[in-house]
Amino acid sequence: MPGSTLADVPASVAVAPEVADALRCGGPVVALESTIISHGLPRPANVDVAHQIEAAVREQGAVPATIAVVGGVVRVGLDDAALAVIAGSDEVAKASVRDLAVVVARGGHGATTVASTSVLAALVGIDVFATGGLGGVHRGASESFDESADLTTLGSTPITVVSAGVKSILDVPATLERLETLNVTVVGYGTDRFPGFYLADSGHGVPHRVDTPEEVAAIMAARRSLGAYAALLVANPLPVGRQVDPALHDEVLASGLDAAAAAGVQGKDVTPFLLAHFHEASGGESLRANTEIILANAALAGRIAEAAA
Repeated sequence: MPGSTLADVPASVAVAPEVADALRCGGPVVALESTIISHGLPRPANVDVAHQIEAAVREQGAVPATIAVVGGVVRVGLDDAALAVIAGSDEVAKASVRDLAVVVARGGHGATTVASTSVLAALVGIDVFATGGLGGVHRGASESFDESADLTTLGSTPITVVSAGVKSILDVPATLERLETLNVTVVGYGTDRFPGFYLADSGHGVPHRVDTPEEVAAIMAARRSLGAYAALLVANPLPVGRQVDPALHDEVLASGLDAAAAAGVQGKDVTPFLLAHFHEASGGESLRANTEIILANAALAGRIAEAAA
């Protein structure tokens, strides 16, 4: 969707006035997903964190645009009433790209994933998107073929995504291979190592390093001039001193994988199951890290959007 503008937006998409004004004048806007609000954080803290995420974007001079489906309408930018629905209703579907049309047609509520947020942001002309961690290739995918739609979507969506790498519960080396195959450009922000969400270092390197928002903005401009059709992934790690203790991480991950197998959890249900297990078994450490990750990524995305604007 290169070159998308507000004039191209369909009737089923409502862009908040503040977001629309910023886009019309070429101002900095940062897209934000809503799955973290509906499925990733416990109630009622999720509402407070959602406000903190938007505030982190604003502090950098950019406009936040949290995306969700409310009552069958795609909302790019949520008011308090829409946020209350996404944060508090038990009827909010986890809506990836394949689910969006169904949720809209049925007049339902949907929280957007990395994949669907990327597509909808690009649809309205937003260039920068902040999330926590990407989905990817699941462990045992050679038998289950379980791979997140985040990957193939980023392979065909020209957007800049700021994340703490991919979730450490995944097969990280296989995910990096897929990102390479899909022509997703990966840069480490202030690091030569690829982060693993809760961990500052997944054990793998990055092909390129950047150290300032201006460097990222220059890459974005070069990509536009060259007609790039895939995403730019800016991998922003937690500081080593703020990561989840690696020994605790490995212990909780092993017990979570065993519990998922015993419960017969498969497919898209594996990630929320394991994240919930982490929240329960890590004594609050994973929730603390998860919150710090998205706040740091939102702030960096705001600086990148400001530099690019």
